Amino acid sequence: MDWGAILGNTLSYLLSPVTIAYALAATGLAVHFGFAGLLNFGMAGFMALGGYGYAISVLSFNLPWWMGMIVGLLLAALFAVLLGVPTLRLRADYLAIVTIAAAEIVRLLFTTQVFDEWTNSADGLGNYHGGFRDANPFPDGQYGFGPWTFNQDGLWVRVFGLFLLALAIFVVWSLMRSPWGRVLKGIREDEDAVRALGKNVFAYKMQALVVGGMIGAMGGIVYVLPSAVVPSSYTTSLTFFLWTILLLGGASTIFGPSLGAVLFWMVMALLGNLLPQLAAEGILPMSDIQAGTLRYILVGVSLMLLVIFRPQGILGDKREMTFVK
Repeated sequence: MDWGAILGNTLSYLLSPVTIAYALAATGLAVHFGFAGLLNFGMAGFMALGGYGYAISVLSFNLPWWMGMIVGLLLAALFAVLLGVPTLRLRADYLAIVTIAAAEIVRLLFTTQVFDEWTNSADGLGNYHGGFRDANPFPDGQYGFGPWTFNQDGLWVRVFGLFLLALAIFVVWSLMRSPWGRVLKGIREDEDAVRALGKNVFAYKMQALVVGGMIGAMGGIVYVLPSAVVPSSYTTSLTFFLWTILLLGGASTIFGPSLGAVLFWMVMALLGNLLPQLAAEGILPMSDIQAGTLRYILVGVSLMLLVIFRPQGILGDKREMTFVK
């Protein structure tokens, strides 16, 4: 087996745009579930609105790249308000049902040919990178070493993505240390008690949904910076990957989502490269394709064990909220 290629491909995910994008989206999900107790299963919709809002703004309306990103964030905020108004006064399971359905509706709207002029339907959108790459401060050339070798565009995407991730982590850290964050944690634990103290629980939940959704949209923008935006990327599996990442790192932690994203994608890359080679050499009694699918089974089993034996996640505190109560 080619251990050099296996380890190189695995380590490359440490600074992959995919990893950074998922870390951002999982940080937004931490605001929703970890700190506010909102059971959101529609983060894929927020990411799709961020990515498509950015791409459509640039391609169809000729907006600058930075303004297109702002449009994507505003669309995510509007989406959060539309979701929250009819559901946040209901039980958490209703929010889960509505959000997963709403995310699928968003994906299907980008797939349909009704809006083909702007979305290019199922084929998606590309060639919107010009303005962003023109703003690249790095000269042409190769940067880094080993599995972390990038050209100037690859480095710019990663640096910009890490900047957004650091900004999101700082914002969440600041908010959770503020009186607003303490009220939010109180709502997570017992919203009736917080309501009895005179706090507007609905308003706090709505604010949390908007903040987390906008951070998720930031992840959606980073996700589409390297290549293209296509609706098939925003299936429900994306949301469930985010939940795995969140629970792995710790739902009610600041750095847990980032740690969970790194570990998740490095393990996925390791298994994705290792298992097919084991099958090719006859060590595993299955085909290469079956071995590639086996990694999802292993990740699913690992998630089950995690929820059972360490529901607070790697960085989680037992005194904080755990996934199961």
